[in-house]
Amino acid sequence: MVIRPAGVDEGIVFVRTDLPARNRIKADVHNVVDTTLATTLGANGATVSTVEHLMSAFCGMGVDNAIVEIDASELPIMDGSARPFVELLKSVGTRPQGKVKKLLIIKKKVAVSEGEGTAMFIPSAEFEITYHIEFNHKDIGAQSYHLRFSDVSYEEEIGAARTFGFLRDVEYLQARGLALGGSLKNAIVLDENRIINKEGLRFPDEFVRHKILDSIGDLALLGIPIIGHFVASKSGHRLNSLLLKELLLRPDCWDLVDNFSKEEMLFNRASLRIPSFHVLDYQY
Repeated sequence: MVIRPAGVDEGIVFVRTDLPARNRIKADVHNVVDTTLATTLGANGATVSTVEHLMSAFCGMGVDNAIVEIDASELPIMDGSARPFVELLKSVGTRPQGKVKKLLIIKKKVAVSEGEGTAMFIPSAEFEITYHIEFNHKDIGAQSYHLRFSDVSYEEEIGAARTFGFLRDVEYLQARGLALGGSLKNAIVLDENRIINKEGLRFPDEFVRHKILDSIGDLALLGIPIIGHFVASKSGHRLNSLLLKELLLRPDCWDLVDNFSKEEMLFNRASLRIPSFHVLDYQY
C-alpha cells in the first residue's frame, strides 16, 4: 500500500494497482458494498476491503485528501489497530491546502436500529462518541466508553486499540479469502473461554475502544467532519453505514457549514468546539 498526496476536495480515493484499469474507488458511504465483519467499498467492478482502520487514522489525523494505492483487494491489517497508520502519517507530515474544512452540524436526532443494535446522532457542540457493547464472554461482558474527539484524544485513547474476534469468525473470514494474514500479532483472539494472546490487552476496555475506532472510520465515509454526538449500542459496520445514509436523507436534521463565523447563529449563540487536528509541516 502506498499513500500519496491528493488535491483539494479529491477526498480519499483507493486505486487498485493490481487491476488492468487501475480502478478508482472513492471512500464514500454510497460505495459501501459489504459490512460483514469489516467495511468493503466497491466501484467500477473493483472492491477494497477492511478500509475502516485506515479511514479512522485519516480522520484522527485530519486528513481530507489522499490517494491510496493498493495491489490487492484488502488493506494491510498491520497490528490490528490504527496506530501504525497514524505513525506513518506523522512521519511524513500533513499540510493545510488553503481551504477551510466544511462541517456537518447535527441539529436534530437521527437514529437507526436493527435487532438489539442502535446508532444515532444527536446535537452537540462538538464531535463526541458514546459507545456501549455487550458480549456473552467473561473477558468482554458489558463495556461503555465516551470520547470527546480531538487529534490528541484519538491518538492516546483510541488509535492503539486492536481489532478482536473469536476463532470461529477468523475461520469464517479466511474461508472467504479475507484476513488471510490474521494472527495473534494483529488481533485480540478469543476462544470460548479466554483471550488467547499471551501479552494480554493494551487497555482494560480495549474492546469497546476498538469499536469506537471502527465507527470513526465508518463515519469518515461521509467525507465531511461531523459536529454532533454519535451514540451507539451493540452497533457495527452495517448500522454505521445505514445511519449515514439515513442522515443524508434527512437534510432537515443538519446544516453544512463552510464558514466558521456562522457557529454562534447555528446554536443560538452557543459556541461550537471545532475538533483539533495534527498539522505537521511537510516539504516537497
